[in-house]
Amino acid sequence: MKSSTKKRHRAFIHLLLTVFVIGGLIGVGVFAQQPKQIKEEHGAKTNQKEQEEEAVTPFSQPENDLEKRVTELIKSMTLEEKIGQLTVVGFQSKEVDNHIKTMLQNYHVGGVILYDRNMESPKQVAQLTNDLQDLALEQNQKIPLMVSIDQEGGKIVRMKEHVSPIPSQQELARKGSLEAIYETAAHSGAELKAMGIHVNYAPVLDLSASDSRSFGTDPKKAQAFGKQAIKGLTDAGITATLKHFPGHGRSNVDPHFESSSVDANQLDLENNDIYPFKAIINEIDHNQFFVMVTHIKYPAYDKENPASLSPIIIQDLLREKLGYEGIVVTDDLEMGAVTEGFTYKELGYHAVEAGADLLLVCHTLENQKEVINGIVQAVRAGKLSEDRIDESVKRMLTYKLSTITSPHVDVEHAEEVVGNNGR
Repeated sequence: MKSSTKKRHRAFIHLLLTVFVIGGLIGVGVFAQQPKQIKEEHGAKTNQKEQEEEAVTPFSQPENDLEKRVTELIKSMTLEEKIGQLTVVGFQSKEVDNHIKTMLQNYHVGGVILYDRNMESPKQVAQLTNDLQDLALEQNQKIPLMVSIDQEGGKIVRMKEHVSPIPSQQELARKGSLEAIYETAAHSGAELKAMGIHVNYAPVLDLSASDSRSFGTDPKKAQAFGKQAIKGLTDAGITATLKHFPGHGRSNVDPHFESSSVDANQLDLENNDIYPFKAIINEIDHNQFFVMVTHIKYPAYDKENPASLSPIIIQDLLREKLGYEGIVVTDDLEMGAVTEGFTYKELGYHAVEAGADLLLVCHTLENQKEVINGIVQAVRAGKLSEDRIDESVKRMLTYKLSTITSPHVDVEHAEEVVGNNGR
């Protein structure tokens, strides 16, 4: 009887141990499986998040190796896409039209210039620049558009009824206040920035006693005033432009309509007209401004070509002698000063050959097509090397990747910011 009881007791204990062991093994399996499942779920969420972040990461987001990114991008671009990036065009309407669609979708242009014909209100301009950016970012390379304007002050003010008052450079110079020049440029720049504009083709450094666009005839004052204008625009997030190199204040002829030349020797020009450009190039980071080259001739340097088509003036004088490493932009190639002696196909090719990085073609669709096609044909025919094209494309893409950090703007913010000074 006692032996039988002991046997039953041992069997019961054995059963309990078996249950515990099996239960433990099942538990271990479940708990071992949980970390794996959690890890897989976390990995899936992480990958999804990374994909979402990658999808919204803008082309222009700064990277550690900017030069490498630019080099890779250039390698992936067609010749036509590269040449398009060197072109700034104008169009005729206040909204995206077939003209600008053609230039962006078929000719891959890298920039636009806005005029009063494109501008009705701050909100409308902001919406327009957003729409233009959408169109540009739909293209293969997803390169943002560079939006530019002439907002000098005085008689050259776009959308004058809506922006804050901008005195002429002549008026600002008469007052002689460096602070007023800085504040005017900074406030105007903030308004441009709010509307999605990146580049202002100002200040004017031409020396003139009569032209309201000029700071006057004193080269040192022009340099000091110009420097403050650049600082104000830079602090507002806008790229300035020194114009019209090498200084056409001595000419009384309007280059919009006909050609002219400045008959002064090199020493005289470099001590006066060129001095403001030279001093600013020596003192300010070249990434903060472009240099616009005029269509006027300077026989002291080049007897044959206007400055905008002269390798002597762009390469030898501006690049080599003055040491400028930034972006060189031509004045509008539809001006009479250059169309008198060249076809539009010749103009584009000769400007790039001379060393220009950006070509302005501000009005007519057919002329814009001709300029771009002329450059393409020159490269295909071996008259212009693709390496020369790549040199300018590198400057433009480096500028865009490091400057246009957010292509779109808040249209309501533009309405709030623009025109709130002095009204």
